[in-house]
Amino acid sequence: MNSTKSRLVCLALPVAAALTLAAGCSSAGRCVGAEGGVVQSGDQKILLNLDREGVAIQGYDPVAYFTEGKPVMGDSKIRSSHGGGVYWFASVSNKAMFDANPAKYEPQFGGWCAYAASINALSPIDPKYWEIVDGRLLLQHNQKAWDLWHKDASGNLVLADKNWPGLVAKNGSPPRTLLNVDAEGLALEGYDPSSYFIDNKPIRGDPALARTYQGATYYFVDTAHKNAFESNPAKFVPKFGGFCGYAASINKVSPVNPEIWQIVDGRLVLQHTPEAYRLFNQDVAASNAKAEQNWPGLVHRRCGG
Repeated sequence: MNSTKSRLVCLALPVAAALTLAAGCSSAGRCVGAEGGVVQSGDQKILLNLDREGVAIQGYDPVAYFTEGKPVMGDSKIRSSHGGGVYWFASVSNKAMFDANPAKYEPQFGGWCAYAASINALSPIDPKYWEIVDGRLLLQHNQKAWDLWHKDASGNLVLADKNWPGLVAKNGSPPRTLLNVDAEGLALEGYDPSSYFIDNKPIRGDPALARTYQGATYYFVDTAHKNAFESNPAKFVPKFGGFCGYAASINKVSPVNPEIWQIVDGRLVLQHTPEAYRLFNQDVAASNAKAEQNWPGLVHRRCGG
């Protein structure tokens, strides 16, 4: 069992986070102390209309507006995460289309009411009030908003586009993730994340060979391991923020023992205890799929979304 206590940390990150030296954030960002549990890099913000599980458009399939010409409720089991939100799809083919070009299908103005944006305000939406204008999915709050918008649709779109950056700056927040790190921001209790893949076992890294990726610091066995990580960090970092895979599969967050691990679909999955490992492996594919479905909502709730 672990002797080192882990911490649940919410981190606000830019959409494209980069590798930095372990000494701290890049010169463009700022770090809040360990007590605060937040690292903010840069000033990029997002403003999305999401439910408590982090789901956009109240679960309606964004692609269906384009392909079927009507709002269609998505399947919670067919989902993708993009830009800080979770999207549900009515079919695997719709999900594939979204994944190939999410910017084409995601709703404008963060999924908020387009008319409200045109008057420099925020309002929720009814997914049944929609239209596609110049390839852009626009949603409205209700019939009144729809009617007011269409008194001057083209002019209101210009106003909404003009107002939106200010609304984001005023009301938005940086994208967030949830990481299992100690008080110093160290992940995996110092084990080298690349060793699970290269050596087929966990090996403790050298603090002198440290790198930080998306808010968590990792130690490496040697320069070769560090270089392998730096060439493709997303391959080596543990799934589910380094938290227990089985716990995520039952919609919970639990710490891990870094020596209880496995590679699932090319990704490192850690478990809390031997019993968690056993339960997860009763049906690996199903457990992993459930964990993937639950994880965005866990992040959204735990990080105060």
